[in-house]
Amino acid sequence: MTRMQLKLLLAASFYVLLVACGGGTVTPDRAPTSPRDVSSVPNAVPRDEPKSKYGNPAHYEVFGKRYYTLNSSKGYHEKGVASWYGKKFHGRRTSSGETYDMYAMTAAHKTLPLPTYVEVTNLANGKKIIVKVNDRGPFHDNRLIDLSYTAAKKLGIISKGTGMVEVRAITKKGNYSTSSVPVTNAANNDYVGLYLQVGAFGTLTSAEQLKVKLQRQIGDAILIAPLKKPEGNLYRVRVGPLSNVEYGDSLARQLVDLGYYDAHIVVE
Repeated sequence: MTRMQLKLLLAASFYVLLVACGGGTVTPDRAPTSPRDVSSVPNAVPRDEPKSKYGNPAHYEVFGKRYYTLNSSKGYHEKGVASWYGKKFHGRRTSSGETYDMYAMTAAHKTLPLPTYVEVTNLANGKKIIVKVNDRGPFHDNRLIDLSYTAAKKLGIISKGTGMVEVRAITKKGNYSTSSVPVTNAANNDYVGLYLQVGAFGTLTSAEQLKVKLQRQIGDAILIAPLKKPEGNLYRVRVGPLSNVEYGDSLARQLVDLGYYDAHIVVE
């Protein structure tokens, strides 16, 4: 087998794993029929590991969209929407080559190196968990991370299907808790808003023009959120705050039909 043939074979195998783990099939996922008590399942324990031989290409494409794998997880910190996957993928290979276990504390992410350990905080109730990212996904628009069934259960997002979360990469020497009990159950005192960002501009005039245009097309509240950056201010045009993730998904589809192809959910 030539080197080129080997590369093509590895690329094809990786794509198959991505589709299997990323929710690309039609049949719906579900929780286990007879769920176990997962309250005593401990957090993943961060440790130094080499990058997986699988699942870490410089870039890859799924459903026509290209994703770029980060060289390092150092300093990664982002807010967004978490989803979860369960029985449908239980026992299948993940993008890293490991077997997916819905009862383990793992997760899927589109760009973090495999493996990476992250702390995930549910911004609605303050619960925190630590999971090992060993898979790729979720390839549903407006989703940041896909949690295993157990991880989602411990965060309290199983019933709703999604939750607003904060994801922070951690290292073996990082400041974290390995307790199976959430660090805190107290609600987050900081206000958390769900918005649909339609555009971002370097000038206020451009942002205001888009805001006026949107106001003629939809009935939702529209705001301009300035962001100070060293290279200059950024003016972000957003719809919201939104009542829930499902409405955000619906509105995003509506805006795509109107020609706003970059509309995406943000949590802030």
